[in-house]
Amino acid sequence: MPRQRPYPSDLSDARWELMEPVLSAWRAERRGKGLDIGRPPEHDLRWIMDAVLYIDRTGIPWRYLPHDFAPWETVYGYFAAWQKDGVFEHLNGVLRRLVREAEGRDGEPSACVVDAQSIKTSANVPAAGQGIDAGKKIAGRKRHIGVDTLGLLLAVLVTAASVSDNAGGIQVLSQIAQDHPRVTKAWADTGYRTTAIDHGARLGIDVEVIRRDPGEKGFKVIPRRWVVERTFGRLMHHRRLARDYEALPTRSEAMIRLAMIDLMSRRLTREATLNWRGT
Repeated sequence: MPRQRPYPSDLSDARWELMEPVLSAWRAERRGKGLDIGRPPEHDLRWIMDAVLYIDRTGIPWRYLPHDFAPWETVYGYFAAWQKDGVFEHLNGVLRRLVREAEGRDGEPSACVVDAQSIKTSANVPAAGQGIDAGKKIAGRKRHIGVDTLGLLLAVLVTAASVSDNAGGIQVLSQIAQDHPRVTKAWADTGYRTTAIDHGARLGIDVEVIRRDPGEKGFKVIPRRWVVERTFGRLMHHRRLARDYEALPTRSEAMIRLAMIDLMSRRLTREATLNWRGT
């Protein structure tokens, strides 16, 4: 049943044009492999993406999805399939390249910034997948990300909060080196010590630690590091990321990529990204 009134999270025609080729290609590939045989009639992909973005933006449980969307089981099934098949990673790559080129940059980055964020979890997250960040005094999970100099996502890894920034950073740097071979420079905070720096050197990435002046008090914008901090702030406009609600770390990573897809598509079409008060 089509909705009479759109939600603020719904895709505009311009944003859908950016995503439609990737999603249609995914559907055609699955159909070619015979994976749709015996299934109910196909749902409109734009309608499904609207529902997934609604979940990410509002933070509601899947079972609370409004009835004017497809059944929540169907929407979650598409979300899980897109995560498993790498659709969110592909969309991130396509949109990131478009944003960089629109900003007059080369489509592929040559430098990155890495950081981590500890976040509390909900009751449905298995205890075995959680930990305690002793420094931040947070029990839950940790999001390790790498972004380019525009703050666009290059790599993401979700672990228990007890995993050190250093250990997570090593995996993020490896992922960046594999997917973005032009990257030769990385900036990080003091949580990334000798092993991460040495690992970066082996990958051909010069990891520079940006230190805060110990004599400074209060808030201070730190060169280079502010880029990744801004990205974390923008991600938090999506309430699904205010905590970690996903049972599987891979689904948490998918929610982060989905939020970046939302942000980048709005940036390309010059549509405002409303904050929580605006929605």
